[in-house]
Amino acid sequence: MAPLILLTNDDGYLSPGLHALRRVFAELGEVWVLAPEKNWSAASRTRIFHKPLRVYSAQLPDGSIVHVTNGSPSDCVLLAVLGLAPRRPDLVVAGINAGANLGRDVTYSGTVSAAMEGAQVGIHSLALSVDVTGEPEENPDYERAARIALRLAQELLQNQPIPPGICLNVNVPRGVPKGIKITRLGGKVWTEELVRGKDPRGRDYFWFAGEMRSSPPEGEEDTDIWAVLSGYVSVTPLHLDLTAYEAWEPLRSLERLDL
Repeated sequence: MAPLILLTNDDGYLSPGLHALRRVFAELGEVWVLAPEKNWSAASRTRIFHKPLRVYSAQLPDGSIVHVTNGSPSDCVLLAVLGLAPRRPDLVVAGINAGANLGRDVTYSGTVSAAMEGAQVGIHSLALSVDVTGEPEENPDYERAARIALRLAQELLQNQPIPPGICLNVNVPRGVPKGIKITRLGGKVWTEELVRGKDPRGRDYFWFAGEMRSSPPEGEEDTDIWAVLSGYVSVTPLHLDLTAYEAWEPLRSLERLDL
């Protein structure tokens, strides 16, 4: 039986990156799309509990039918896994995000969070993003990025090089990649600035702004930030265990405190 591939994203079902994945991954198996009806960028692992989730069908410009929900990227994966997909997916692919998801900022990403939901339930999952920093790029090469993801997905399904509970965060650089680097998360990739202003009614408003760094960090050749800014595809294995194990023993003394 051909593998069932669940596609989702955080940019909404009309995103050209999602459509590129759908076209390319049809070569691998049965593709089933469940995506948000709106943009959920920087939604992290948001879940909808305070209102009903709706799922409906929508037609894309090429005539194909996809499934759409008012839920978040994480909701999309769980809706599919818990019974809406034709069967349990063999693979979850989230993307293609227009903009890299790198370093510690991955915890904000709806794209990465969708892949984490898949990994949490034991399904091979990857998040896919393309770097669009620098000069404005109206047409990122989604086809190239989708082909790279397809090759990685084939390896995941055929040789299963990673254990359950781990997802791959894949970032494709601008231009033609030099190759693939297996990386760790880097540090801070964005500068941050608070922009202040007044709306037409004279009320204060605040807007977060910033820029992604433009040059690879020195001495960090094993990080995702260095790899992408140096022209490589970055593949970073991620899991949800955030435990700081190095703090375990130093904190044992707290167990002796009187309460």
